[in-house]
Amino acid sequence: MRQMNKLPKETQEDTNQTCNKTPDETKKPTTTTHHEDIESLSEDKEEEEDIRVEVAIENRPCLMEVDSGSSLSMVSWKTLKQLIPAIRRQDLRTQKIVLRDYQGNTIPVVGVSQVQVSFKNRAVSLPLTVVDGDRPSLLGLQWFAPLGIEVAGIHQAGSDDWEESIVQEFHDVFSDKLGKYKGTPISFSLNPEVAPIRLKPRRVPFALKPKIDEQLDKLIAQGVLEPIDHAHWETPIVTPIKPDGSIRICGDYRATLNHALQQSAYPVPVVQHLLHSLGGGKIFAKLDLVQAYQQLPVDVETAKAQTIVTHRGAFKCNRLQFRVSVAPGIFQSLMERLLQGIKGVVPYFDDVLIAAPNREELERHLRLVLHRFMDAGLKVKRNKCQLCTERVEFLGYLLDKHGIHPTENKLRAIKNAPRPKNKTDLQAFLGLINFYNIFLSQKATVAEPLHRLLDKKATWVWGHREERSFQKVKDLLTSDAVLMQYNETLPINITSDASPFGVGAILSHVLPNGNEAPIAYFSRTLSKAERNYSQLDKEALAIVSAVKRFHEYVYGRPFTLVTDHKPLLGILAGDKPTPHILSPRMTRWSEFLAAYNYVLQHRPGKAIPHADALSRSPLPETVSDPAPTLTTLQIETLNSPPLTARDIAADTKRDAILARVVSWVERGWPVEETPAIFAPFKHRPTELFSQKGCILWGDRVVVPERLQRLVLQTLHEGHPGIVRMKALTRSYAWWPGIDKQIEAWVGDLVYAKNLSGEPLWVPATVVYLTGPRSYRLKTTDGKIWKRHIDQL
Repeated sequence: MRQMNKLPKETQEDTNQTCNKTPDETKKPTTTTHHEDIESLSEDKEEEEDIRVEVAIENRPCLMEVDSGSSLSMVSWKTLKQLIPAIRRQDLRTQKIVLRDYQGNTIPVVGVSQVQVSFKNRAVSLPLTVVDGDRPSLLGLQWFAPLGIEVAGIHQAGSDDWEESIVQEFHDVFSDKLGKYKGTPISFSLNPEVAPIRLKPRRVPFALKPKIDEQLDKLIAQGVLEPIDHAHWETPIVTPIKPDGSIRICGDYRATLNHALQQSAYPVPVVQHLLHSLGGGKIFAKLDLVQAYQQLPVDVETAKAQTIVTHRGAFKCNRLQFRVSVAPGIFQSLMERLLQGIKGVVPYFDDVLIAAPNREELERHLRLVLHRFMDAGLKVKRNKCQLCTERVEFLGYLLDKHGIHPTENKLRAIKNAPRPKNKTDLQAFLGLINFYNIFLSQKATVAEPLHRLLDKKATWVWGHREERSFQKVKDLLTSDAVLMQYNETLPINITSDASPFGVGAILSHVLPNGNEAPIAYFSRTLSKAERNYSQLDKEALAIVSAVKRFHEYVYGRPFTLVTDHKPLLGILAGDKPTPHILSPRMTRWSEFLAAYNYVLQHRPGKAIPHADALSRSPLPETVSDPAPTLTTLQIETLNSPPLTARDIAADTKRDAILARVVSWVERGWPVEETPAIFAPFKHRPTELFSQKGCILWGDRVVVPERLQRLVLQTLHEGHPGIVRMKALTRSYAWWPGIDKQIEAWVGDLVYAKNLSGEPLWVPATVVYLTGPRSYRLKTTDGKIWKRHIDQL
């Protein structure tokens, strides 16, 4: 079969592929149970026209015909059902391609599936085209490199042996013996206030005794366990059964030793951050450390503290044990220190992923890792390692040169998930969906009926609405979902948006052609208090929340923030000075963002539809404000406040002017012209915000007209003089014309300084202004005084 044209995916419907086979060949059965190496096939079948190799597809043998003239690998639907009995046609992805045999007859294509393929020492996830009819299984060029197959000549195929040369070169690392770390033995720091705990061994089922004895003998031979008469700490064992039917012996340290151990301070890596630290790798290797923790020796006291008790007596543990609470942090810390400085290497406990742009660099990095393992005395399990592959599963995700995808197995599990019968089933299903939250931008909205069923007070009723939601959630995640790997050489953008009930953002790279490729999505719902923010504050919150979420990607490097809210350009622009007057909340956010090197860019909402959709479909997650502000008005901090926020809010609602201003602050300012009386407010659209139902200008509360005299009288207590009074007022309150109102209290009662004796301050009434800063006053006993502004 040969591919006639290589066209973009969207045009592949017009692409023809021809199978260069005779009519008899296209009807040959395709599966068998023979076990032959590719080399023996090339020798024994030399007289025959076809070369066949046996691979394992989803752990089942399949004999395939090597066809270097075909780019695709292909099996019939009948063969696929034999290999994967549980698969259904709807589980396959649509493949827009037309296949034809040598006579020009169309071969009906059912679809394409991502399958796990094993050949010799390689195990990779590869695409497999599925066709209808009784047809041979073909192994095309697409599988050659991942499986290490190369065409050596006519009727000959060989396996690239560079991997075997690496295995031979580092045979100590790939040996079957248990490794032993050559560094300092691990030592536990036990809390002396916790008394040692000794528990009796648990009864062992007769059926499991032979398997437990076998594992005990193995661990004793490896030096992991050593018989001991007794110890201060004695822990019974648990024996989880592994997928291959064998058992693992673990101490139940939750009941004993963990009580005396402090929780490890070493942070467990965030999976998403690890995946994006690979630097855009296109070819991968994965190493698996055998009995990982048990490769680390412990000191004598720690060995005794880890003592386990079994039906055969007590054994001290000379190596670090599973289920010890501090073991994961200790092991991860050691692995990161050991592999530090090697580009494209990501350790995650007992798995190590290596990524590189080409095979030469991959081999170089792989050798560096293996050298360090050899020097440290660590060993890997050969049959679980992949030394060169274009697609690799890691931590539940599928990685290739295009980016990060959901795995086919998890997709199949989601697609085939049975209808939940109770809340426990529903929680399990939503947990499976939540694993891939970074791919889902509409999940919160689509799954809302399902989340309602999980409410404590909700009764279990599964109706049409829930069934429709259940099926839609399944359809959200497709195998086409892909996120780009983080690349430190490409420009980076954060595009954010806010809706009345959520904020959302997209972290993306700007490609050389100008297009943007997503790295990760983020959305969350607004808290009850945040829903009362003005639209300006909500948009700023979206920016600050996104920067905090993506801190690891953007800190210490330049990036662009994209918003559809133009007023923010004058407030949070990274390349402009901070305005003098800002709300306390906006001031704190501005200070938070000052630690980052960014440029704020405006785009219309229609140009950022994905961020808008995320904000309108937020995930049900609430977090604390990244830069929280005070919840108390400044005027309430006075010793005897004349007003509370509740008083001001109530009068603000009744004030004809301020009621409209509050509405504009929270919902947006009108574009059309407004009456002149609103001008003092409309000239400050980015400086006003609402809090507790009040309007604030910076730190100062805007006082409704009915309460203004009360505020002035309160602030004038103690006769501070007009200059001091204006300064006091600027600290607590504001309204249009407040300065003139303080200076020109004509007809109002003031206190004037008595220059001729006691009392020092005398009540008087302002008669008229005699100058810019002087007044003529009339005292209560009829005297006329002239006083400067500082003497009032």
